[in-house]
Amino acid sequence: MDPVFIAIQLLNGLQYGLLLFLIASGLTLIFGIMGIINLAHGAMYMIGAYLAYDLTLRTGSFWLALLLAVPVAVVLGLLIERLFLGTLYRRDHLYQVLLTFGLILVLNEAQRIIWGSDVLSVPVPASLNGNIALTGNLQYPVYRLFVAAICLLVAGGIYWIIRHTRLGIVIRAGAVNRDMVEGLGIDVRTLFTLIFSIGVGLAAFAGMLSAPMTSLYPGMGDNILITCFVIVVIGGIGSIKGAFLGSLLIGQAATFGPVLLPALASVIIYLIMAAVLIIKPRGLFA
Repeated sequence: MDPVFIAIQLLNGLQYGLLLFLIASGLTLIFGIMGIINLAHGAMYMIGAYLAYDLTLRTGSFWLALLLAVPVAVVLGLLIERLFLGTLYRRDHLYQVLLTFGLILVLNEAQRIIWGSDVLSVPVPASLNGNIALTGNLQYPVYRLFVAAICLLVAGGIYWIIRHTRLGIVIRAGAVNRDMVEGLGIDVRTLFTLIFSIGVGLAAFAGMLSAPMTSLYPGMGDNILITCFVIVVIGGIGSIKGAFLGSLLIGQAATFGPVLLPALASVIIYLIMAAVLIIKPRGLFA
């Protein structure tokens, strides 16, 4: 393992971890604040990737596809929350699990009907289809650096909204005492619709950004969902800061694990989760 290889792996782990944060941040908002166990969150990631593929094919521009696909994903989240999840807030979590698992089946089947079962790909935008020299003998794809930068900007924006705006205050208060917030005259129902739509939009946006870097195939969101639940548990349910640090930790583990510990590559993230929970049973920043 020479220094160049280590540097490349570190960058890959950072970029992957930041992409995971986009998905996990939406999941931790939905799970930690609304109390909704959204098993269909990974399917939203998949839908975002396929929307990027479809709209890029139709418009001929990846950037235009992003502009069109993000509102579509947010509206999809709004419809799901209003039509299905809105009736389950006061019910047992088992109802939420059954409903969102059913949504996985519906969305996966809809993907097969609309886009088929073939493995697809999205070309990297021409303006970012190149490498940048980091050192004399170290180059890195420009698009991956672009994705990392966008994820950092989104992470900063989420943190600023949660910590320094009235909406963020209401969201944090709703996480602590939903009934008190409602008693103060705040429409919690609308707030939850907004949170769920934003969470779905973040997951879909992550899928759109990852589309040029990975293959598109049916059920591609299933594994990412499990990883993001691990991140939420490691960081602490409802904690954006915890989701960010957990995502970076899991990103590096998923990158270096197959190289350093190939025999444990498939379970290394679960071992990390177990180790964190032994020390901090409620996560890093519960």
